[in-house]
Order: sequence, then structure tokens, then C-alpha cells
Amino acid sequence: MFTDLNSPFQHLKHPILSDLWIKRDDLIDPYISGNKWRKLKYILEDAAEKGKHHLVTFGGAYSNHLVATAAAAARSGLKATAFVRGEKVMNEMLLLCQLYGMEFIFTDRESYRDKPGCYERYFGTNPRTYFIDEGGASAAAVKGCAEIIAELPADLDHLFCAAGTGTTAAGLLKGIREAGLKTKLHVVPVLKGAEFIREEIYRYAPQPALNIPLPDDLILYTDYHFGGYAKTQPELLHFLRTFTAISGILTDPVYTAKMFFAIYDLAEKGYFKANEKIAAIHTGGLLGIMGMKEKIAL
Repeated sequence: MFTDLNSPFQHLKHPILSDLWIKRDDLIDPYISGNKWRKLKYILEDAAEKGKHHLVTFGGAYSNHLVATAAAAARSGLKATAFVRGEKVMNEMLLLCQLYGMEFIFTDRESYRDKPGCYERYFGTNPRTYFIDEGGASAAAVKGCAEIIAELPADLDHLFCAAGTGTTAAGLLKGIREAGLKTKLHVVPVLKGAEFIREEIYRYAPQPALNIPLPDDLILYTDYHFGGYAKTQPELLHFLRTFTAISGILTDPVYTAKMFFAIYDLAEKGYFKANEKIAAIHTGGLLGIMGMKEKIAL
């Protein structure tokens, strides 16, 4: 199902962000797009090697990860089940999952926090099931995301990505360090109080010797969350509409709009030096627009 694929590296035509390049991973696939494709690539490979036939994962009712997992499972001839956080609902995202054959177990928020416990209660004795954490977070997912670096120019000064679990950022940092590049990785968490993501990233990125300080190759911005995960503010929504109209590039209000806003804000404040090469990873997730269509619509 997964093939070698280099997504386009596109120069952005924008009056303020005139020196920005975008890795268009959002164009990889309409339903397994961006970092979801990267994360699931080696997860599916591992499941196949272990003879698993049933993917079990976790997410909210508007989770891009659930749609991607459902689509990937269907294309691979696998069964898929999702623990969905919250009361029983049906929306555009879950409808897509359902069409791909995914089954749901709606779980109250308190029980949902113990994901391994949920999995064990329902599937612990089933040798054919394969556990996939929320968002696909895993070493296999980090491996897939690390491959993005080989598809980018080696002379990048700055590379930006949005972060939820930090898995994509961990892969990018791993790829940068293993390639010995001088690129600085700028991570824009979409959660409030997300300083913890730094440690999540360092769990997977190769570390220098204990007596050598960590290199200054990871910069975390915790002030562009606009209220927290799946939260927005009028300023962000205005930026999303304007950015799309000017650039022709869709973004979503949960992840990528916050990242591009951060880049725009830093450029306005004169953060970047002349002639520096700046790039951003468009991680897809555009179906997230559906969860906020009432807020986005004028």
C-alpha cells in the first residue's frame, strides 16, 4: 500500500513570507495525508511482520488519525477498531471511518486516559490485534517521519512543524542529527502548556554524550496554541482565511494554521536574517476543517 513518494517542495508566493518553502506532505493522499502517512508506513509494516490482522487505535471524534488508520487498514485488508473519546456521536470524520469499515468503542474521558488498560480489557487475549497509540505515537512513526529530512535541501537554516504528540518533530530532529545538518528545528505545539513535548522529542532523537550540552537545534514555541488543542481565536481564523486566499494553500485550524501564524509572526518581528532559507512541513490534517466549519465560515 505504501510506496516511495517524495511530496512537492513548493516556494510560497506570499507578500510577507516571500522566502518560505513548504514540504507539501498534505498532497500525499486525501485520507492518509501528511504525517499520518509517514507514521503509519512502518507501523503497518511491523503489524504485517508480526502477523497481525486487526488494528486497534485511539482518538477523538474529529481525529485525522482515525480516518487515516481506517483507510490504511482497508487498503491493507485489515480490520480496524477505534476507541473514541467521549459520548457516542456521528460526524463527517467518523462517517469516513465507518465507510472504511472501522468499528467504534465510545469511551468516557476518564477511562480513555488509560489506553493500555482499554486495550487490555477488550483485546488483551487476542493475538491477532495490534495496538496503535493515539496519533500513531511510536518509534516506528518516528522512523517514518525522519525520512522527510532526506527529501529536503541540506542547506536549510530553519525548519518548522506543528506538534501534538511530538512524534513528527522527534522524527525530524532525529533525521537532522543523523544527517549532521545545521538546520534549526522550530516546533509549534498546538496544546496549552506543552513544554513537556520537548522531553517527548528527546526520547527519540539521538543524544550527544552525557558531558556534552544538547545542541541548539530545537526551538519550542509554546505561545501559539490559541487557547489549546482544537481551540481557536478570531485572530487565528482571520489568518487562516487570509493565508488560504493569498497562497492558495489550505491549512487547518488545529495544527498547520497555528504553525504558519507563528512563522508569519516571527517574520514580522524580524526574527529571520536576510538570505536564510526557511521551510515548513505541511502535515496535512485538512479534514480537521470539518470540525470547525461553523467557526471558519464567514
